[in-house]
Amino acid sequence: MAARLRAIAALTTVMALSSPPAQADEAPPHLTDGFGLTVTSQPRWVDENRRTFVFSVSTDQVPTPTLLAGQEPGRHAIVVTLPSAYSTTKRYPVQYYLHGHPDRPDSQWNQRVVEKATENAELITVQPNGSGRGWYSNWVNPGAAGPQNWETFHLEQVIPFVDANLRTKPDRANRAIVGHSMGGFGALHYAEHRPELFSHVGSFSGGLDLRNSEIRAAITSTMISPGSGTPTVNADAVFGSPFWPFDGVWNAQSPAHNTHTLRGMGIALYTGNGGDLTVNPIQAVLENRARETTLVTAANLRANGIPFQLHDYGDGSGWAPGCSGKHADEACVQADMNHFVSLLAPRA
Repeated sequence: MAARLRAIAALTTVMALSSPPAQADEAPPHLTDGFGLTVTSQPRWVDENRRTFVFSVSTDQVPTPTLLAGQEPGRHAIVVTLPSAYSTTKRYPVQYYLHGHPDRPDSQWNQRVVEKATENAELITVQPNGSGRGWYSNWVNPGAAGPQNWETFHLEQVIPFVDANLRTKPDRANRAIVGHSMGGFGALHYAEHRPELFSHVGSFSGGLDLRNSEIRAAITSTMISPGSGTPTVNADAVFGSPFWPFDGVWNAQSPAHNTHTLRGMGIALYTGNGGDLTVNPIQAVLENRARETTLVTAANLRANGIPFQLHDYGDGSGWAPGCSGKHADEACVQADMNHFVSLLAPRA
């Protein structure tokens, strides 16, 4: 009996030594070019916690994106956050998180929101570059900017590249997409165009109604504003002219009006009302107007008989501590992401 116990103990020791720990490796994964993407910088951890890494790629679909401060010409940063108990022997569901305007995937607040929400979730999160003004669309009039095929870049290149290089579960049932503001638009836009790719979609205060004159004004203003990136582009670059009778692309591409393709998908919409409009009025008004587009989307989902969740949290006081119901309030977005992640992945 003693000899048998010693043998079992020895076998257990060997198995423990040969199995990788249930945490990220010391080095992030090495990535291989493919699907039209060339890796221009290999992954590096963003901090000592070794949960989030960033790498960059180039693509002929968006070879010359407009640039925010600190971004490099022709190089698209992509940020990946791994589960806190990541293991190289397992595969994980993946969510794509699309940033807003004028933001970038490697901003610290995006990292904080994702890491907090997924700390105990068995879920990989990928944040691709959407430029300050990419609008998650294939532009119809890019002009001197050259090809700006953001939708092709993300859906036909980034997704298969990620599945080929990371330990994802590469199927619809284990893939979700969500975004904030411009990214909320992008998430519904992508899910409606390619419903076979995603099982869940979410919008955090997205500008979802391209038939809304205020949303049109907001989008066209991002084209000509240096704060959205340099160089600036023509106001009609993404969707063409916003004026009738030349506004057919705006009408056709409006996520609020294409909800029928989302049938069978888990759908979650989140919005505040801006709270006190006299406090931080710009962010208050932005949220208030985004809410109107969210309600139009919800009405069209109901009309199509499609189940969905709507979290219309008003001034935010009942949604999360510190949430003011304003557009880029980190506490509100954190609560949105916490809830959306709870719909996707088992807790570790």
